[in-house]
Amino acid sequence: MTTNDWEYSAVTPEINTLAEKISENSVIDTELYKKYDVKRGLRDLDGKGVLTGLTDISTIKQNKLVDGKIVPCDGELYYRGYNVNDIVAGIQHDNRFGFEEIVYLLLFGEMPTVDQLTEFKALLVRYRTLPQNFVRDVILKAPSEDMMNSIARSVLTLFCYDTNPNDTSINNVLRQSIQLIAVFPMLSVYGYHAYNHYLRNKSLYIHRAEPSMSTAEVILSLLRPDRKYTDLEAKVLDMALILHMEHGGGNNSTFTTHVVTSSGTDTYSAIAAALSSLKGPKHGGANVKVVEMFDDLKQQVRDWKDDEAIENYLERLLDRKAFDHMGLIYGMGHAVYSISDPRQRILKGAVQHLAEVSGFSEEFDLYAKVERLAPQVIGKKRKIYKGVASNVDFYSGLLYSMLDIPCELYTPLFATARIAGWSAHRLEELINASKIIRPAYMSISTEKKYVALDKR
Repeated sequence: MTTNDWEYSAVTPEINTLAEKISENSVIDTELYKKYDVKRGLRDLDGKGVLTGLTDISTIKQNKLVDGKIVPCDGELYYRGYNVNDIVAGIQHDNRFGFEEIVYLLLFGEMPTVDQLTEFKALLVRYRTLPQNFVRDVILKAPSEDMMNSIARSVLTLFCYDTNPNDTSINNVLRQSIQLIAVFPMLSVYGYHAYNHYLRNKSLYIHRAEPSMSTAEVILSLLRPDRKYTDLEAKVLDMALILHMEHGGGNNSTFTTHVVTSSGTDTYSAIAAALSSLKGPKHGGANVKVVEMFDDLKQQVRDWKDDEAIENYLERLLDRKAFDHMGLIYGMGHAVYSISDPRQRILKGAVQHLAEVSGFSEEFDLYAKVERLAPQVIGKKRKIYKGVASNVDFYSGLLYSMLDIPCELYTPLFATARIAGWSAHRLEELINASKIIRPAYMSISTEKKYVALDKR
C-alpha cells in the first residue's frame, strides 16, 4: 500500500471504534478530584494558583488587604517592578515606540539608558535576518494554514543552522533568545504570505525589513503589499505588543517554558513547546475565537442595539446552542483577575480611539455592549466563585481587524510579543533552578491480574 491508496488524514471506522474504547476507559469520576483535593489547572476554586516557583520578571496583583481581609481589586501588572500602566503612559507621553525598550527591561531587569537602548536596538537589527535561502527552503516550501505550526517548524529548523545549538550557558542562550526575538516578525508574516500564495492562490510578497523600523513597523511593512501604514497604526500595535509581552510565570505557555527548560533541553525546543501551548484556543488563540464568536453574533442578531436579543444569544452560547457549542463566551473571565484585567483597560481606550478614526465606532459599541451584558448573563447561568470581567483577548482581535491584520496572524502576533517573556523566564530558570519540574499525579487504577492472550 502506498500513500496514494489511502487518505493520510482520514479518520477510519477502525479509528472510530478504538476512540470509543479510549473514551470508555479513560473517564475519571469528577468527585474524586474533590475527594483528593486535586488542584485542577493548578488552581483553587477561587482562582488562587498553586505556588510552583518564584520569579522576579513580572508581578500580577488581583487582591488587596482591607481591614485585615483579602478582597478582590482592579488588576495590576508589573514588569520588573514597573507598573505597566506607567510604562505605557510614559512611552505614549514621549510619542515613541517602546517594544524594544521593554524587551531590554524584561531580559536584563532594568530600564535602559539612551545609549544602552541604542546599542540594543542595533543588536536586534543585526540579528533581524534569517539564514541564506531559509525563506525559500523552509517557509515557502512547506506552507501551512496554521501560522503557529509554521512558526514552530521554523524555530525547530533554526536549530539546524545554529553551530552551537545545545549549549545552555547563559551567554549562548541569551544570544539565541535575542536572535529569535528579532526574527519572529519575519517568521510570522512570511509564513502567512506562503499560506496566502500557495494555499489561497493570492499574490506573494516577501519584503525586507528596514533597519530604521521598530518591531511594530516591521510587522506592518512586511505584511502590507504597499508597505504603507500610519504612525497611529504602528504606535497602537506597538502598545499591544508591550501588553502581550509578559504575564507572570504561571500562564500556560510561560509555565511550559519553565517546565521544558528544567529538563536541560535547547532553546529552540523550549520555545517550540511554548508556541504549542500558546496556540491553544484557551490561551493565545482566544482572540481568534472572540472575533469568530462576534461574526456569528452578527449573523444571529441583526439589530446591534437590541440588548434583549444580544442577551439571548449570550445565553445560547452558555447553553451550548450557539457558535462552537463549547458553552463559553470568549474573551470573558480570567484565571487570575476577577475585577478587571489591566491590559484590557489600557487596550480598550486605544481601540476606541482607533475605531473612531477608522470608522469602526458601531463595531466597538457592539463589543462594549457584550462586555457589559456578559457578566450579568454568566451570573444568572453559572455558579461563579470569583468575578467575571473581560480580558486582554476581548478587544485585541478587534484591534487587529481594524489594522487589516488577517486572523491567521492574531496568535502569531501574541507570540511575537511573548517570546520576550519566554526568553526572560528561560534564562531565569537556567540561572536559579537545578531540579527538573515534575508534579505529582495520584493514580486511581485498581490492580489487575495478567491474563494470557489466548484466554482473554
